[in-house]
Amino acid sequence: MNDFRIGNGFDVHAFAENRKLILGGVEIPFEKGLIGHSDADVLLHAITDAVLGAVALGDIGKHFPDSDEKYKDADSMFLLKKAYELVREKKYQISNIDSILILERPKVASYILQMRENIATALNIELEQVSVKATTSEKLGFTGRGEGISSSAIILIKKEI
Repeated sequence: MNDFRIGNGFDVHAFAENRKLILGGVEIPFEKGLIGHSDADVLLHAITDAVLGAVALGDIGKHFPDSDEKYKDADSMFLLKKAYELVREKKYQISNIDSILILERPKVASYILQMRENIATALNIELEQVSVKATTSEKLGFTGRGEGISSSAIILIKKEI
């Protein structure tokens, strides 16, 4: 009865000066980066929350709190891998991930394949199991005003055979 489970994740970060912009483990050339205790990779944070949520283990803040200095400037790919280890301990594996970045700029279409490859490699899954999309918010809200980026992800996991 519990062969399949779904997880949902959402994250948001504001832009800041003097920070690198990292999305899906890719450093994107841009005049601003994102504010965060870690590297602020909003895409990987949403996926990490989805991974943890699929097995009811809480969220990224529970496992990697911003009050813990060992996660200061942490690589979000490392955090994603650690979260997936918890899922694997419960004998589940990823069926697929569908994620979206919501931002007006920078344009990220040319980086999406590398993001997908990074995520697939980190999780030891096939490229076809990882979807990353990008859209604008039609100039509405904080993302539309160019104040930051949000991301959403959903994941389907299945019990190992």
